[in-house]
Amino acid sequence: MRKFFLGVMLVLGVYASAVAQDNLPPGPYDLQTCVNVALENNINLRRTQANQQITEATLLQNQGQRIPSFSMGASSGYRWGRSINPVTNLFENNRIGNINLFANSNVTLFGGMRINNSISQARKDLEAGQFTLQATTNQVTLDVINQFINVVFNREQVKIAENQLKTTTDQLARTTKLVEAGSLPLSDQLDIQAQNSTNTLEVVNAQNSLRQAKLALAQAMQVPFSDNFDIVAPEFEVTSYDLDTNNPTAIFEVAVNLMPEIKASEAGMESAEYAVKIARGAYLPTLGLGANVFSNYVDQPGFGSNEIPAFTTQVGNNLSQSANLQLNIPIFTNFNNRAGLQRARAQKQLAELDNLQAKNQLRQDIETAYNQALASEQSYQASLIRVKSLNESFRIAQQRFDLGAINSVDYQVAQANLFNAQADLLNAKYTYIFRVKVLDFYLGNTINLN
Repeated sequence: MRKFFLGVMLVLGVYASAVAQDNLPPGPYDLQTCVNVALENNINLRRTQANQQITEATLLQNQGQRIPSFSMGASSGYRWGRSINPVTNLFENNRIGNINLFANSNVTLFGGMRINNSISQARKDLEAGQFTLQATTNQVTLDVINQFINVVFNREQVKIAENQLKTTTDQLARTTKLVEAGSLPLSDQLDIQAQNSTNTLEVVNAQNSLRQAKLALAQAMQVPFSDNFDIVAPEFEVTSYDLDTNNPTAIFEVAVNLMPEIKASEAGMESAEYAVKIARGAYLPTLGLGANVFSNYVDQPGFGSNEIPAFTTQVGNNLSQSANLQLNIPIFTNFNNRAGLQRARAQKQLAELDNLQAKNQLRQDIETAYNQALASEQSYQASLIRVKSLNESFRIAQQRFDLGAINSVDYQVAQANLFNAQADLLNAKYTYIFRVKVLDFYLGNTINLN
């Protein structure tokens, strides 16, 4: 039985994967497609949308409290034994069949302003939900962009590793010929062979890192991953960005008025304030108006007759109406009202703390992004000079090695220095690009990587 269950689950899993793959547009994928797919599949985003529907239903329910309720119905049955005949109003020992018709309506005339405050609270909750939805959308977008840039970075790393391997392979071929001709010792050939093996491993590691980066992007998009998954990368260019003018404080002052997570927390504080007003309203009297209509029919004859009056006749003759005003004054409610107000005030304090935490988190995120952008800009500029110098140094080392002026160890050191410098340059470049785009995002600008 367990094997059968596992088999069914495996089939369902394969089917779900196939369905998801069928819904995925054909690759390779550009950045916008990656973002669109991630937004469509993201569970947190869909959960936020479902919560919005619940909030909308709450708002509709609260708005309905302003208008009268109305209900109507009917009941039918039989009575046996001693009971009052509704027609003669006398006690009888007969079986009496009856049909009862009723309708009633109620409306709250005054409810301690709780209805109005509950409507206002639901509207604020709906507003907060919209901002939360926007904030979730922004976070998903930033995550996908980060993973997308990481794929591009690792692809460039593979190219560097492959170029390094090609250089070593070509040098190994030349060294082998020189060793066979007796111009170089065998140890030089063995050193180059070892370096060639090392560079081969570095290519494998770079390819594995690229595969891991693609996997992370596919998971951020929440789509099945395969070896065919690939992207179309735009041309990334490092552009100037005035980090001195757009300092963290200036960026935060702009972002705090734009970011939806801040607006969501502010709407949450206003919602909590309405909750306090609702709790205070429980101390006030409530006044309601009600109206009822009732009639009935029985299968018994009237006075001095053996005939049962017609249904419509009985309904008309037995019709009764009532209306009433109900005043409810809360005097002692077993501390329920006091406890409700205390909870509402505590929730308001929590909402204020959430707002403060959201602002602190935003400020810290901006400071982190700014410092990383500043550091990566400096690293990028320094790496440009370093790579240029090491390129020339390696070119000279290669010529000197071919002439036998330096040994294989010096050659490998020059090659390793150039490889490390190129990797550092790539890391600084893409870190700087992403952090600058994040800072632009905090300033309210649309992220565009083209």
